[in-house]
Amino acid sequence: MSFEINIDGIVGPTHNYSGLSYGNIASQEHQLSVSNPRQAALQGLMKMWFLAELGIPQAVMLPHERPNIERLRQLGYRGDDRTIINKVGKEQPEILRLVSSASAMWCANAATFSPSADCSDGKVHITPANLSNKFHRSIEKETTAAMLKLLFPDPKLFVHHAPLPSGDQFSDEGAANHTRLCKRQGDGGINLFTYGRYSLKPNLYIPKHHPARQSFEASNAIARLHRLNMNRTIFAQQTPHAIDAGVFHNDVICVGHRNCLMYHESAFIDSHTIEDRIQQLLESECEVETFFIKIEEQQIPLKTAISTYLFNSQLITLPNYQMVLIAPEECNTNITTNRYLDNLLHDSANPIANVHYLDVRESMKNGGGPACLRLRAVLNQEEFAAMNSNFLLNGNLYAQLTEWVQRHYRDRLHPDDLKDPQLLIESRAALDELTKIMQIGSFYNFQKEQTSL
Repeated sequence: MSFEINIDGIVGPTHNYSGLSYGNIASQEHQLSVSNPRQAALQGLMKMWFLAELGIPQAVMLPHERPNIERLRQLGYRGDDRTIINKVGKEQPEILRLVSSASAMWCANAATFSPSADCSDGKVHITPANLSNKFHRSIEKETTAAMLKLLFPDPKLFVHHAPLPSGDQFSDEGAANHTRLCKRQGDGGINLFTYGRYSLKPNLYIPKHHPARQSFEASNAIARLHRLNMNRTIFAQQTPHAIDAGVFHNDVICVGHRNCLMYHESAFIDSHTIEDRIQQLLESECEVETFFIKIEEQQIPLKTAISTYLFNSQLITLPNYQMVLIAPEECNTNITTNRYLDNLLHDSANPIANVHYLDVRESMKNGGGPACLRLRAVLNQEEFAAMNSNFLLNGNLYAQLTEWVQRHYRDRLHPDDLKDPQLLIESRAALDELTKIMQIGSFYNFQKEQTSL
C-alpha cells in the first residue's frame, strides 16, 4: 500500500505583511499592516491536527532562521548581529524585510516530490525549489534542502537533488505548479506540470503586468531529473490573463488529486487539449475514470476564485476512501463560492463527498491558503517507515508545539518592528527550543556557531 502524507510548514516568529510578493494580490493588499505571528502559527497547527484527526498522516517542516544575518553579511553589512540589524534597519529597511520573511511556511513551494511508483529507478525523487523569481524566497533553498534530508534520510530509498541552477531561465516554484493524478497512490501516475512561460524560445503568451514565475525549462528539467516517463507527463501553460489577475502559482486556480481535477476555465491555454490528454492517459494507462470539475467564469468569477482561494483548497482521500475538500473559511463566508460548493456536494457526478472549512486567515492575508501550507508526499510502507518519525505529528507533539508557540511568539508585528534586534534574540530562543522538542540536535547556523565556540 502507498498513501499520501501532508508536510506543513510551521509559521515562523517573524510572520509579517511586508508585501514582498509582486503578483500576489493578497500580499500587496495587506502590505505594511499588522500581523499576528502567534495566531498564524496556531492556525497552521490547528489545520495540521485537523487533518491528522481525519486519519491523514501529517508531518511538519520547521521555520527558517529569520532575519537571515548571513545574507546581510553577504550584502556588505559588518559588525555583530545587533549592529547589523540597527544599521540595515536605518539605512535600507526594505532589505531587512526581505531577509526577515517567514515565507518558508508555504511548503507547496518547498520542493517537487515524485513517488517511487513514477520514477524509473523505483526511488523517491525530491528537488528543492530554487524560487529564483523572488529574492526573499530564493534564500530558502539551502535550509529547505537540509531539512528534507533530515525528513527522508535513507539514500537507498530517497534521491535528493540539488535545486536547479538559479536564474530566470530555470525559475522553479516547486509543487505549487505540479499535480499528480492516478488511480491508486501506489500505482504509476500522470504528472501535470504547469508553467507560465518559455525562457529559451519565443513566447506567444506573455502576461502584461505580473511575472510568470515558473519556466517550462524548469518543469522539464525536474521531470528529467526525477526519471519520469515523458509519455505520461503533461506540460500545460498558464493563461497570461490569469497570471495578471493574481494567479502567481497554478495552485491558485487548480487542484487535483487521484482521478479528479478541479480548475477554473482560465487556468490553462488550450484547456480542451489538456483535458483530452489527461483523460486519455488516465483511462488508458491508469485504467480509471476521470472526473473534471471545470468551473466557468459565470459560475465563479476569476476575481472571486482568487480572493477566496477556492482552488487553494486541499483535496484528500480519507481512510474510508471518501474524497473531501479542505477549503479556507473565506469560501464559506463568500456567498458565491459557498453556494457553488453546496451544489457540488449534491451532484453525484463528482467524487467529492464533503467540504471542511478551516480558518487560516493570517496566512491568507499574505497570499497562502490551505494548499500553499503543505507539500504532498506519496510513500509506500517501507518509505514511510524510513522517514524521520520525529517530524510526524501526533497528539503529544501537537500539544508541545502549541504551548511552544504561545510562549515564544508575539501577537502583534508590524514590518517596522523587524528593526528591533530583540526580535532576532526571541526568534533564536524559540528555534533553539524547537530543535530540542524535535530532537534533531543543532540544525540552525546560530546553533552550530555556538557549538564551535
